[in-house]
Amino acid sequence: MIYSHEVKMMCPVAQGVNHGAAPIPEEAKWVKAKEVTDISGFTHGIGWCAPQQGTCKLTLNVKEGIIQEALIETIGCSGMTHSAAMASEILPGKTILEALNTDLVCDAINTAMRELFLQIVYGRTQSAFSEGGLQIGAGLEDLGKGLRSQIGTMYGTLAKGPRYLEMAEGYVTGIALDEDNEIIGYQFVSIGKMMDFIKKGDDANTALEKAKGQYGRVDDAVKIIDPRHE
Repeated sequence: MIYSHEVKMMCPVAQGVNHGAAPIPEEAKWVKAKEVTDISGFTHGIGWCAPQQGTCKLTLNVKEGIIQEALIETIGCSGMTHSAAMASEILPGKTILEALNTDLVCDAINTAMRELFLQIVYGRTQSAFSEGGLQIGAGLEDLGKGLRSQIGTMYGTLAKGPRYLEMAEGYVTGIALDEDNEIIGYQFVSIGKMMDFIKKGDDANTALEKAKGQYGRVDDAVKIIDPRHE
């Protein structure tokens, strides 16, 4: 250890009382975190790239400092999908400190990792007061049947109004309008369910019909328009 001349000439003064780190909530315990292995928690975070043309939602399940589970969801940029693929291989097995200092290929994913790190080390996780935390696999629960991300894609113009393209329920195939041309419902296809039906042996048309659904007052519609091809 190298000390400056000024420090060497100082008179020693005792540090006095040192209470240590403030405890943080972790999986229904109060923990004074001193080492990376003291950190556990399950949480989500979001990140964005410098040009802000894409975003990432990152979900991590950390047990005793080690990332056991990672869910990477991206939107808005085609290159991000490949970065997410690499991140899914990179993150599990690393400590949160290693992950913070690892290039996760995409700025949005790196930023999401930074935001998650802050939540986790400050005890702001979703599992902070859940005894034992959340089981490995909890990250998939947000995806639902078919394991698809919850995506909302809408488009609108002043000249022609709104177009619903993708909802939580699935791919929007029709927009129901009333006599004033106002939206009163929509039709959709659950892509996850449709693919499951196909994998079980249904032909494409049968699977498509079984995976269809609707929301709102579709039956009262004066007309139904295709949001993509009118």
